[in-house]
Amino acid sequence: MPSNIRPLHFVFKISSRTKTIEFYRNVLQMKILRHEEFSEGCDAACNGPYDGKWSKTMIGYGSEDSNFVIELTYNYGIRSYERGNDFNYLKVKSNSVFENIAKQGLSSKLRSDGFYEIQDPDGYTFLVGKGNESLNSISALSLFVTNLQNSKNYWNNVLRGKHNSENSSRVVLGFDYLDFQLELEKSTQEKINHAKAYGRVAFSCPTEELKPLQAEIEKNQLTVLTPYIQLDTPGKATVSVVILADPDGHEICFVGDKEFRELSQMDPNGEKLLDDAISEDKSDEWHERKNKNK
Repeated sequence: MPSNIRPLHFVFKISSRTKTIEFYRNVLQMKILRHEEFSEGCDAACNGPYDGKWSKTMIGYGSEDSNFVIELTYNYGIRSYERGNDFNYLKVKSNSVFENIAKQGLSSKLRSDGFYEIQDPDGYTFLVGKGNESLNSISALSLFVTNLQNSKNYWNNVLRGKHNSENSSRVVLGFDYLDFQLELEKSTQEKINHAKAYGRVAFSCPTEELKPLQAEIEKNQLTVLTPYIQLDTPGKATVSVVILADPDGHEICFVGDKEFRELSQMDPNGEKLLDDAISEDKSDEWHERKNKNK
């Protein structure tokens, strides 16, 4: 099983870059880390089951080397995604974001645990709480599962997540790097429905451990969604990945760490590349005009 597991990011499919980026920049106060455009679908279904043009925007509170971040996937021409019951929330710790939500009077709810609960334009939930002075971070990902014991066995025993705590409704795991937790929450539903908006959580491990990881998963008759494959990004490093699925079908991407560190360097032109792509993409304006004419 993999060693030195490093949490990387969670993938959201978004329907409008204009509205979404405004929320992440102005409400959550995140920064554009890099932006990439692709002319056709990803061989590892990074953008979902779509073959057309798409883009990837990495956004967060700092370098991907030392922060868990978000990947915003935009498929040109796709205006909405059916939401399932798989994703619970991402947890943010930031004094400035907490105060920003309070001051702006945004549509949110202050929970009894001291966290603001707020949704982005696609309905993905964030919990925002106070952090340590100027340090901002995405500190946890929460996913719904149907059987806590099965999920604990998979993430703790198979993938070697570090068991932090548990109760009757939740198992919390940590990893080798970052102050980041995976929270597995017992669903009230009998089955997890990933629908069309399903996300994917990504981790890195030593590249040489990817093929042994796949072999071990297959040996135990667990799910490999995408066998070992190398993915190209124009002008950047080629990375090796294996895509798995846990007992509830949550997608898990393992990528070779060395090459991913090269690929994921912050791009000082990332913000401009994104803004230019949004400016050239007239789909938001077209759909607004179409809706007005109905």
